[in-house]
Amino acid sequence: MLVSSAIVRNVYKKREAWSHKGQFGRLLVVGGSRLYSGSPAFNAMAAYRAGCDLVTIAAPERAANIAASFEPDIIAYPLKGNYIEKKHVKEIRKVMKTSSAMVIGGGISKEKKTLSAVAAILKDSKIPTVVDADGLYAVKKKLGRKFLLTPHSHEFFVLGGGKPSRFVNERLGKTKTLAARLGCTVLLKGHIDTISDGTQVATSATGNPYMTKGGMGDTLAGICGALLARGASTFDAACCAAYINGLAGDIASKTFHEGLTASDMLWSIPKAIEQAKK
Repeated sequence: MLVSSAIVRNVYKKREAWSHKGQFGRLLVVGGSRLYSGSPAFNAMAAYRAGCDLVTIAAPERAANIAASFEPDIIAYPLKGNYIEKKHVKEIRKVMKTSSAMVIGGGISKEKKTLSAVAAILKDSKIPTVVDADGLYAVKKKLGRKFLLTPHSHEFFVLGGGKPSRFVNERLGKTKTLAARLGCTVLLKGHIDTISDGTQVATSATGNPYMTKGGMGDTLAGICGALLARGASTFDAACCAAYINGLAGDIASKTFHEGLTASDMLWSIPKAIEQAKK
């Protein structure tokens, strides 16, 4: 199945007049480290642009404070230290209890102590969860239906999916195999995104060669999280987010071309959604 604008119309139903705060999702973003504050910030800002009502970032102090400075809408929960560690798991669990979905992994680093903490968080998670970037290195066993993984080609290889081919049918087959083995949904990023929950398969062809800058995957993960937070299935969220993120890049690239950044794309996410809903 080639993902089309129909998936956006299916996920984004007309809002009722008596809608209330929190009805369209409370997302928790767990990410960041001493050096990397941008990833969780992009997760959060993309989630807001995709319609999420409330986004909380749980990150090491420096990353949390910098991320919160980007946008006053972001709720920041600073964790003491430079990296996420086991000592923070209890605090993160508390925030998880009031969240309807989670995005984890952006900018956390591959520190052993951090990956150990992430593994513990994933084991505890009872809410739909997007695992992205460095967080994927903490995935060692079958996860379950509520998880959505968003690897690029090397991360896909690390997860045990093998080296992805550039032939779409082969990529799709490997994506389906890995999703079935891990019991979750996998969105393999590329020129053509391939998506599977182990049974259903789909491809998304929006996007362009200007989308090579850092942060583009973070916006995708944030959109995925926003859609999970409002109740979409992991497969529908992956398909819809891939379509929106790529279309937002297409819209923004018409203005910025070679200079396109993830920051530029944020403003195009609502435009992409509205264009697809027509």
